[in-house]
Amino acid sequence: MKKLLSLIAIAAFGLTTAFAQTPATAPAAKAKTVVKKEVKTTTAPVKAGVKQEAKKVETKTTTTAAKVKADGTPDMRFKENKAKAVTKVAGPTKKDGTADMRYKANKAAAKKN
Repeated sequence: MKKLLSLIAIAAFGLTTAFAQTPATAPAAKAKTVVKKEVKTTTAPVKAGVKQEAKKVETKTTTTAAKVKADGTPDMRFKENKAKAVTKVAGPTKKDGTADMRYKANKAAAKKN
């Protein structure tokens, strides 16, 4: 009886390890292929009597003091944005420097913001 149970246990273990080794992600990896498109530009031939004008492309870059993220909020990684974020609390503060909301002056300031 012990031999029969041990053979069944060995067979079950062998089958589970055999099925565990098959790669399940192989089809998904092929779906993520990147297609690169190549763009060719051609120039029209210039006639002898026609003068070709060079077009100037102007790019305007705005350098503002406050650097912002894509969603418009200030990016706190920059020093100038960190300095602007410091606000003075109207009323009493807690030990960590935040406004103590038990006081009326701090509650009124919070409603304005």
